[in-house]
Amino acid sequence: MALTLRDRRWPPAPLTRFAPAPTGHLHLGHVVNAIHVWGLARRLGGRVLLRIEDHDRQRCRPEYEASILDDLDWLGLEPDVFPTAAFRAGSCPGRQSDREAGYRQAIAELAARRLVYGCRCTRREIEAAGNGVASELRYPGTCRPLELPLVDGLSWRLVVAPGAVRFDDAVHGPTVHDPAAQCGDLLLRDRLGNWTYQFAVAVDDTAQAIDLVVRGDDLCASTGRQILLARLLGRPTPPVFAHHGLVMKSATQKLSKSDGDTGVRELRAAGWTAPRVLGTAAHAAGLIDRVRELEVGDLAAVVAG
Repeated sequence: MALTLRDRRWPPAPLTRFAPAPTGHLHLGHVVNAIHVWGLARRLGGRVLLRIEDHDRQRCRPEYEASILDDLDWLGLEPDVFPTAAFRAGSCPGRQSDREAGYRQAIAELAARRLVYGCRCTRREIEAAGNGVASELRYPGTCRPLELPLVDGLSWRLVVAPGAVRFDDAVHGPTVHDPAAQCGDLLLRDRLGNWTYQFAVAVDDTAQAIDLVVRGDDLCASTGRQILLARLLGRPTPPVFAHHGLVMKSATQKLSKSDGDTGVRELRAAGWTAPRVLGTAAHAAGLIDRVRELEVGDLAAVVAG
């Protein structure tokens, strides 16, 4: 279903981002997000920043990054900030693994206010404690009073006080989250030294002045904690968030990077054109009523009524 631009306080000429993780190849689900991102940016007179979210060093691979860049070029989706050539040239501020200094600085600011502590609890121990809301694992703050240091081999967590975080989702409307009830003290860095998605994306969106975040519904539940973290890092006004529907493999399972039948590189190898891939993804998302070829220039009209 197309998004409506009426009666929403969309930022003027926004900077938004397309932020794939190089843990696999692009599939139609990523293309759906790209259609929303580029379509809204062009409709609003804004720009798209490309971010490679390779914070998980165990799962991310350089060959997947190269594949993502190639597929974006083939689809004709050109970033305005950090174009694909910038990543191929070497170190790039759009790549999370090249932003270590920024993450360290953010930790230092939080630690100076005694908002971060070391944690020795394992995931199994947290699961055994039986805390959580729905399917989410909640950390109860076991190590908070121990004042463990921020060293390698320990997880690093943010002190999260109870309280509502309110925001107006551009798709779903007024939304209220309580991060303390959802996830408890937020994991910022794991015991293997990986910065977490929640931390890295909040730091990056703040540092890169992203004022429109367009992403799938599966990430909506994490919005409150990211707004809270950004607020603690000095950003009083959060970006506008727009969470769109997902393309599902089944009634309960979204597409994944292992779904070869929807992979962009497999569709390319089968002889599909880029307009056919864009049109198929737009139809799967309910943005158009039948499969037809779409050019990148058509996306602004497709996503917003």
